[in-house]
Amino acid sequence: MSDQTPTSPTPPDPAATAEPIPAPTPAPAADSPAAPPPPPAPPVPAYGAAVPQMYGPGPVGKVRSTGLCFLWTILTLGIYTFFWMGFVHSELKQHTGRGLGGAVAVILWLFISPVMFFLTPMEIGNTQELAGRQPTVSALWGLWILLPVIGPIIWFVKVNSDLNDYWKSMGAPA
Repeated sequence: MSDQTPTSPTPPDPAATAEPIPAPTPAPAADSPAAPPPPPAPPVPAYGAAVPQMYGPGPVGKVRSTGLCFLWTILTLGIYTFFWMGFVHSELKQHTGRGLGGAVAVILWLFISPVMFFLTPMEIGNTQELAGRQPTVSALWGLWILLPVIGPIIWFVKVNSDLNDYWKSMGAPA
């Protein structure tokens, strides 16, 4: 008997079977004619100036007449408010990529509408901040629902007009 232990076959060397890796090509020099100059940075609009759509993060929403919204609300016995909430929150989410979105806003408006009196102006204020503007509405505007009859009307006039002003400043047709 021999004192030799059985040996396992050695695996093939991957470096011997692999194809050689080509050397990286050097980047063209900065003064070389093959390297185009970097594009100029877009100009920064002045505060409060109308910003073209190309600078906005997403599509601009629609400007809605406050008077027509009231008329539609009366004619539809309040059903139009669901459409208004859905459209506004859908446009805000498309514009910023943040927020509730239309479907969630309509569901919340249906089941716990007082919450939407706070969330809607908060989202509009957040959108204004994202655009580098001072917010003109905040969640505190929801406290207007505590004032019977006239409170929700004041709330809507302020919230809708501030949202319309924002959309107009972003280039939406009036």
